[in-house]
Amino acid sequence: MLTVSFRRLPHNPELPLPAYATPGAAGLDLCAAVPAHDPLVLAPGDRALIPTGLAMALPSGYEAQIRPRSGLALKYGITVLNSPGTIDCDYRGEVGVVLLNTGKAAFTIARGERIAQMVIAAVTQAQPVEVTDLPETGRGAGGFGSTG
Repeated sequence: MLTVSFRRLPHNPELPLPAYATPGAAGLDLCAAVPAHDPLVLAPGDRALIPTGLAMALPSGYEAQIRPRSGLALKYGITVLNSPGTIDCDYRGEVGVVLLNTGKAAFTIARGERIAQMVIAAVTQAQPVEVTDLPETGRGAGGFGSTG
């Protein structure tokens, strides 16, 4: 199992570290570190950067992908705007989640609410090489909708 180090920031002395909800879960749940006395209200069509109160150190060769929680998306229309958001292994700032309310009603984000999930994934870096021709394929340049 991969070990990932997390550091609590001053505005998160008590919220749980990211955790898997079930033994087979792919994503770790992230919680909102908004002030307890000042929940954030996300109006329909609005977006906001939600703090988690955590910074982390991913091992070299890995990234963290921030993805929506399916229950929030289905029930309230809350999604991660830049899904999946990518956190690179050399980033040491606060993990934030850009949420968008695509629903028809305002949505209140309270302190400790599970707002997104984080999937840790291996990264392969590519070496771009310029060529004059590409190998032919049966699909060729067929793009959007070309396969039915």
